Amino acid sequence: MKIVMIILSVILTAFALVQLYLLFGQRNIEKYPYAVKKKYDQFEIRTYEATLFTSVKLNTKGYENSSRRGFSILAGYIFGNNERNEKIAMTSPVTMSLGDSVTMMFMVPKKLKKDMLPKPNQSGIEFKEEPAKQLAAIRFSAWANDTKIEKYKQKLIAALDAEGIKYSNQFYFFGYNAPFEVFNRKNEVLVELQ
Repeated sequence: MKIVMIILSVILTAFALVQLYLLFGQRNIEKYPYAVKKKYDQFEIRTYEATLFTSVKLNTKGYENSSRRGFSILAGYIFGNNERNEKIAMTSPVTMSLGDSVTMMFMVPKKLKKDMLPKPNQSGIEFKEEPAKQLAAIRFSAWANDTKIEKYKQKLIAALDAEGIKYSNQFYFFGYNAPFEVFNRKNEVLVELQ
């Protein structure tokens, strides 16, 4: 019994140390820059800067069908699956368009320009300049899935309608945490405003 307790203590300590490392590691990750224009009870209005992304369009629909595949393609590229075997810093959040198909995007670190990026080894990866835009964002915690994303999308729509704020049909999901990060998870559903 004593050996089991020691093993459990070691496992729990290792788990806690990994979670702390992930929590503090998030502070050093470059984030998609925005300014909050107005806060409401359930959501906020933000302006995002024009930003360069690596992207992959997937022929699947929904978060659960697309997230793992899209993430592995883009993560492969930034972890060295490119013509120069060059690593590119991870950024946050991972963004996904929500529609009939899914486009997943990783922000390119600001210090890198399009002509500086190595050519991807995998077809389907593109570099996409996103213009400056205004978005409404609603936040939720824990792990994301299609049901939660749809729930918060509908909450955001209802809140925008109640305020009389006009929005487009271009919705996004932003995920801020590594898949194995357990605590302090942050997710958002956003929509472009008209």
